[in-house]
Amino acid sequence: MRALCLSLVLLLAAAPAWANARVTVLMDVLQIDDVVDILRAEGFAHAEVLNEDILDGRGGAFWESQIRQIYTAEQISERIRKALSEGLSSEEIDIVIDFYNTQEMSRIITLENAARRAMADPEVEQAARDAYETAVDQELAQLKLVNEFIAVNSLIDRNLSGTMSAYIQFYTGLSDGRFMVQSEADILEEVWSQQDAILDDTSGWLKGFLFMAYQPLSIEVLEAHVAFSSSSVGQALNAALFDGFESVNLDISYALGRAVALNAEGDEI
Repeated sequence: MRALCLSLVLLLAAAPAWANARVTVLMDVLQIDDVVDILRAEGFAHAEVLNEDILDGRGGAFWESQIRQIYTAEQISERIRKALSEGLSSEEIDIVIDFYNTQEMSRIITLENAARRAMADPEVEQAARDAYETAVDQELAQLKLVNEFIAVNSLIDRNLSGTMSAYIQFYTGLSDGRFMVQSEADILEEVWSQQDAILDDTSGWLKGFLFMAYQPLSIEVLEAHVAFSSSSVGQALNAALFDGFESVNLDISYALGRAVALNAEGDEI
């Protein structure tokens, strides 16, 4: 009996480590490190715009140090890891790994990341948007699947909500830092007044991005991708990823607002 109890203790002690290892495999299969690198590159570019537009280019070394701290790769990755481990059961994790750990399905993620990197160039982004609109006119078969993928995962609504929430957090950070003091009601009113413009931009970017990313895929592979996304496991994965990245985005947006306020205050001093 003692030997049995000892075995149970060892088994229970090992279970969390095994589960953590499977999440690590999942993150590797989903190429999360690559996604985090892209997010950080976009963040650094956005920080340069904030520095020029709001701080008149006077951010300097202190501003750059703050931005590096805000966009720490390890912190972002751990937030995504937490969302995946909490949002997916061990069985669901195994199913996702099995599905995307193939050459064809892994290529989907690689193409998404490549397209997102490319769209950092405004000319490429506009070309992607135009290509989508041309595909609408030509009624291409791929277009139907791209639109189905967007609808199945509620991508426009989720991205719209996430973007507006990020704006609210940014303005709140500015206000808490006393750069531009606004009430919560004022902030909400200002962001909601931009809803239509945010929706148009979000929708156009998303459609162009996915159409660009998925163009090299065969119809059969794209159909399999959409079908998996429609499944209960695919929906759980999508929700977990959104929860993780939205949590990161909200924290970053607030921190950026506070950083802008702090640096603007330093300039005044």
